[in-house]
Amino acid sequence: MIDLSFIDWCVCAAYLAVVFGLAFRSAKGQQDNEDFFLGGRNMNWFVVGVSMFATSFSSISFLGLPQRGAYQDFSFYLTILFIPFVITPILWWIFVPMFVRLKVSSGYEYLGRRFGLPAQRIGSGLYCVYAIGWMGTMLYAVALTLQTVMGLNEAQYFWALVGIGAFATLYTVMGGLKAVIWTDFLQAVVMGGAIVAVLFLAVGRIDGGWSGFWATATEHNKFQMFHLNANLLAPENFTGRNTVFTAAAFGLFMYLPGYAVSQNMIQRYVCAGTLARGRGVVLLSAVINTGLGLLFLLVGTALFAFYSQPGGVGLPAAGVEIAKQDQILPYFVATQLPGVGLVGLILAGLFAAAMSTIDSGINGVTSVIVYDWLSGKKLPLKISRILTTVLGITVIGAALLVSLFGKDVFDNIVAIAGTSLGMLLAIFLLGMLIPRVNLPGVLIGSAAGLFCFALVLIFTDIPQWWFGAFTMVPTFLAGLVASLFFPPPSKSALNDTLLRGKKEQKA
Repeated sequence: MIDLSFIDWCVCAAYLAVVFGLAFRSAKGQQDNEDFFLGGRNMNWFVVGVSMFATSFSSISFLGLPQRGAYQDFSFYLTILFIPFVITPILWWIFVPMFVRLKVSSGYEYLGRRFGLPAQRIGSGLYCVYAIGWMGTMLYAVALTLQTVMGLNEAQYFWALVGIGAFATLYTVMGGLKAVIWTDFLQAVVMGGAIVAVLFLAVGRIDGGWSGFWATATEHNKFQMFHLNANLLAPENFTGRNTVFTAAAFGLFMYLPGYAVSQNMIQRYVCAGTLARGRGVVLLSAVINTGLGLLFLLVGTALFAFYSQPGGVGLPAAGVEIAKQDQILPYFVATQLPGVGLVGLILAGLFAAAMSTIDSGINGVTSVIVYDWLSGKKLPLKISRILTTVLGITVIGAALLVSLFGKDVFDNIVAIAGTSLGMLLAIFLLGMLIPRVNLPGVLIGSAAGLFCFALVLIFTDIPQWWFGAFTMVPTFLAGLVASLFFPPPSKSALNDTLLRGKKEQKA
């Protein structure tokens, strides 16, 4: 259990005060929903790029990456490398140009233009199911971590969960996307500053400093990224958590759909205003993800070296010194670096990781409700703020319900993400790449994707990271084939909705 010093409490309070101040400042001058949900389409691309990293970096990553570096190796970094080397080029050439060219407010407006209103609402509905489940899980995870790390009783746990959710909702209601982006920017700085501080202080406590750190890590193969059985078809290549194929599955069927077709990401591509700035957002976010992901893993490796050096007692055992392995970072800070405010900084970083996910999701879900189901730009700003409040309360309620699903809740959310976002990505690719595809084909393809997923879920024990493949591929193939049995879409439906727009085709 961690006891916070007065300095630690001051650090946490100062962080929350700055977040509130940024939200208050962002609220000035907002006139309509374009300001509230898209920042007036004139946001600074650098700030947006940093905030995009913060949105994608959850509280689970904040604690989980050091845990992997300490108790495992660098195999998960291979998954992170999919962001700059696979996902970013796809976003750069396909998705960002499309969203910016069409000047969408909701990314699912594209589906409406290409296939009609039913497809638009199916898309926004799939995103909402995913986003509410994901946000509820993040809020539950950070509150549970605080309970176990700080020894909170049930009442304190409840108010910690409600308080974090309410605070994130409050500043999102006040300042909209502009507040979300600026507070996410601050949150990224806090997370980065916290982890750099811990890295240098941890290495400073290792015999031999940096050279001792590298020697210990190398001796124990901590930097190993590639795990692959020589027999490529061996089952462990696909079911093991640290294999090359697992990294590819996470990258292609979890990360790629999340970046390509999630509204909270699409908002960032278009809020900077131009294609060049939108691409800059994607590139900067990828660079930060790659760099900070490496730092978080290095911190975990430094903790391993610290506890493994001569005279050390070994890594803290889950269930003994710490409740779970992913609490090694706050445990180390509390026991080895007490009284200097660093515990408060780590907790602020944990708050930041959670709230940067929650605020973006709340704003994103509200925006698709406004633009895909209500009157969009014509809806009064006051109503949008009320809806945002309702969404925040919904997320808090979802977090309170998460505990009813037991210890496998994260796996359940992974399944939901793979199912909904994988299917969404397939529909978008059908629309962008195949002119012959029509609405009946999309509906039949979606049904086929759900059917295949149900078969996999009921009759197999395939790991959750492959679920997206079993919705994405059937949806795409069945949608393509089924479209051949129905009339082709009208020319107006294809106007500027294919991968190559008018201007690009002329060029």
